[in-house]
Amino acid sequence: MAYNILLLGASYGSLLASKLLFGGHSIHLVCLPAEAELINAEGFHVRMPVRGRAEPVQLDSRKLPGKVTAGPATSVDPGTYDLVGLCMQEPQYRSAGVRELLDAIGKSRVPCMSIMNMPPLPYMKRIPGLDHAALEPAYTDPRVWDSVDPKKITLNSPDPQAIRPPDGKANELMVTLPTNFKCARFEDEKDTAIVRQLEKDVDAARFDAPEGKIELPVKLRVHDSIYVPLAKWAMLLAGNYRCITKDGMRTAQEAVHTDIDTSRSVYNFVNDLVVKLGAAPGDLVPFEKYAAAAQSLSRPASAARALTNGAPNIERADKLVQLVARQKGLSHPVIDEIVALVDSRLEANRKKAA
Repeated sequence: MAYNILLLGASYGSLLASKLLFGGHSIHLVCLPAEAELINAEGFHVRMPVRGRAEPVQLDSRKLPGKVTAGPATSVDPGTYDLVGLCMQEPQYRSAGVRELLDAIGKSRVPCMSIMNMPPLPYMKRIPGLDHAALEPAYTDPRVWDSVDPKKITLNSPDPQAIRPPDGKANELMVTLPTNFKCARFEDEKDTAIVRQLEKDVDAARFDAPEGKIELPVKLRVHDSIYVPLAKWAMLLAGNYRCITKDGMRTAQEAVHTDIDTSRSVYNFVNDLVVKLGAAPGDLVPFEKYAAAAQSLSRPASAARALTNGAPNIERADKLVQLVARQKGLSHPVIDEIVALVDSRLEANRKKAA
């Protein structure tokens, strides 16, 4: 069955869309006018490495079985879609147009799959035993989520890494770490059936390469445990946010491997916290596996780049983890240092912008 899918955010959304188009689905990307104009005229292009192949494959959305269109957040009727994907970073949902669209999405009760490092507040409400109001300071504007029913939202961990090529156009994407998307089930089995069908479509996809049809990396994996996507938390706190320094930034590889013992300590603390929330140890990724993957992360994380570029707001998964840990009577000095550093860097950026 072909679905009608709405994705908010063309940058990371293009990676997911490139996989879903193999299933013949129709996808509409909500993005900036310049991005929409390029995508509508030329499609989008994703460069993806394949194990055992010297050259990456080049996916052209116009040559895939599904159909893609793009446009602004205004004039979108979410009720005409079977599934919505949230592929923007958390601060963007408070922006004009997007805020109103998110409200309409919530009221439409269309199932919503978040592909954010920062779990939306309604998803956190699916985790029992938390004071959700006490988590609101971690969100740029918690009120934008008020219309979204926790029963209609799930979380898809954006483990694959992709960037815009430095010399590329706004409709081009380059995959730098071709791992899998890890999606938790919805509360409703009918909604879960949609993402399970998408999982099968992505598994069945084959790319016509000169040497024949080949299987591509970056699968979609649907899990019964709502804690599986939270495996990303340990990676963010041990790597991504530690790319941020007082004076600038460093690569994720440096953040993890300059002081491997501290990285391991932070990582295991966060994993232990997620287990206390209800995860099984098997839901999570061992530190050694993450540390090996981090060897190839030769760029600073997006949070560090955004801060260095003067952003007044970034995703605060660091603060969210700190606040969750406090509710369990736990803390880690390095995480407290990270939160204080990001707070001070954001304050400085806001003063400059004022």
